[in-house]
Amino acid sequence: MKGKIGLVVGLGVGYVLGTRAGRERYEQIKKQWLKVWHLDPVQTQVTRVQEFAKAQAAAVPQALWNAGVKVVKAATADGSAQERVDAAVAAGRTSAHDVAETVKDATEEAEKAAAEKRAAEKAAAEVAAPAKKAAKPSSSKNAAKPASRNGS
Repeated sequence: MKGKIGLVVGLGVGYVLGTRAGRERYEQIKKQWLKVWHLDPVQTQVTRVQEFAKAQAAAVPQALWNAGVKVVKAATADGSAQERVDAAVAAGRTSAHDVAETVKDATEEAEKAAAEKRAAEKAAAEVAAPAKKAAKPSSSKNAAKPASRNGS
């Protein structure tokens, strides 16, 4: 899968850099990319990923460290070679489960925090909407236009 992604990225970069249209085509592609990048749904997802990464920066590495320690302790414990291998495999399975649970918990916490933030932003927007409506002038656009344009 990584090879396919790398191939697609390589082809895209090669196209952009090697196109006959040159700089103009590059600028068109860049302009379209920036339009997509700045769309609200895209930025919402970017924000969610950033919040998740910030919130869970310590939780997952700590779980991985603890898992590694358990496996090493099991592998270096007293007993025959087969007993140590069996203990290390069992510790690895348990540790993998623990890491998976930590990641699951971290994901749920990040999703909950993002949902709370979206709800707060929505509430703030709803509070601000009446204020914006009140600030608009009461006259309509048509009232400001002249009644006739044909000179009569």
